[in-house]
Amino acid sequence: MLERITPTSKDVLAFRAVGEITDEDYTSTLIPAVEDQISAQGKARFVYVLGPEFTGFGGKAMLDDALFGVTHWRDFERIAVVTDRDWIANTMRIFMPLMPAKTRLFHTDQLKDALAWAAA
Repeated sequence: MLERITPTSKDVLAFRAVGEITDEDYTSTLIPAVEDQISAQGKARFVYVLGPEFTGFGGKAMLDDALFGVTHWRDFERIAVVTDRDWIANTMRIFMPLMPAKTRLFHTDQLKDALAWAAA
């Protein structure tokens, strides 16, 4: 499940992954929220928390994530990934230099910093 993190700056969209993230979470929650922000602001500022409550991606969710990222490759202004999972942090380190958006990795105890950075 994806939980919206509030309050945040009106310019920042933030979600926390809880349990297993499914295809339905992407198609009914995340994708519409990001597309609404892109429509309203031109670009998205996004904070994604994958911490201790996150247990993994189910079924088609990882594919949804990849396809959504490719579809909206240039539609993100800033992306902050907040995680305590080494495999997620290492994957981000590989792809961050290739992404047109400003990206930054934060540890789960730095959520306030991630939200502030995304809003800056």
